[in-house]
Amino acid sequence: MSNVHTPDTIQKGEALPPDVEALVKASAKKKGFSSNARKSPYSGLWTIILSIISVIYLIPIVLVFINSFKKKVYINKNPFSIPTANTFVGMDNYSNGIEKIGFFSAFGNSVIITVGSVFVIILCTSMCGWYITRVKTFFSNCLYYLCVFSMIVPFQMVMFTLAKTSDWLKLGNPIGIIVVYLGFGAGLAVFMFCGFAKSIPIEIEEAAMIDGCNPIQTYFQVVMPILRPTCISVAILEAMWIWNDYLLPSLVLDKTKYKTIPIAIQYLKGGYGSVDMGAMMAMLVLAIVPIIIFYLICQKYIIEGVVSGAVKG
Repeated sequence: MSNVHTPDTIQKGEALPPDVEALVKASAKKKGFSSNARKSPYSGLWTIILSIISVIYLIPIVLVFINSFKKKVYINKNPFSIPTANTFVGMDNYSNGIEKIGFFSAFGNSVIITVGSVFVIILCTSMCGWYITRVKTFFSNCLYYLCVFSMIVPFQMVMFTLAKTSDWLKLGNPIGIIVVYLGFGAGLAVFMFCGFAKSIPIEIEEAAMIDGCNPIQTYFQVVMPILRPTCISVAILEAMWIWNDYLLPSLVLDKTKYKTIPIAIQYLKGGYGSVDMGAMMAMLVLAIVPIIIFYLICQKYIIEGVVSGAVKG
């Protein structure tokens, strides 16, 4: 090692000296060997097991999709069969379902509620998390623990009081219910934003204030871009919950005027227990597809944001 001559600087594109190049190759080979040595001998087995579990989870979705093209009589008799010439009905189930439940109206309400709620949750809770992290007072500590405590309170404990209060405040519409979702979605979101905000160096914010930024400008121009991974993760988690939620809208919304997709699908149940299974399967497919597409587009940000919010700081 003492005989190796290392030049002070190496220009871009210039070849390494032979002795230095040999050391680099030896180091890379050793590193690769140690990396392979640490590889678990059971990694292939775990891959097979997790692949089987993934297929099992996909089976219900596949069954719903297959049965959406079958006559409702054959859905009850043999739900696991592939559509044949006698059982296949084309797009009739979809057209009947859309007409019966007013699908497009329900879809519009679901979009308004989901997008509006997610936007308000991210905006308010990210500000709250940043405030709690930077302002160390008794009030901020109490606010943080109240948000954390709200995560463990069962919904069934508060749903009747919630329904009465929402009715008194006239929140039984797509805009009013956004306030309710903000209250129920704030706990997890504040917890994640607080965890991530602790990892942001305060020197960055101090430099912005020295440059003349007020707190609002500092938040939107400096802090918010740094919180982007957590914002995306919170958006995905909250959107999946709000889009598929049935119980809260059924308690709060005026169902004679406003229906979300989960509520509208329930209207396919007729009297004496009769259910139009074909139309219901078709509407379930239309309800599942948008949120699956949204999840597939944004799935790579979920683990990144959850780990950042729960571990950092």
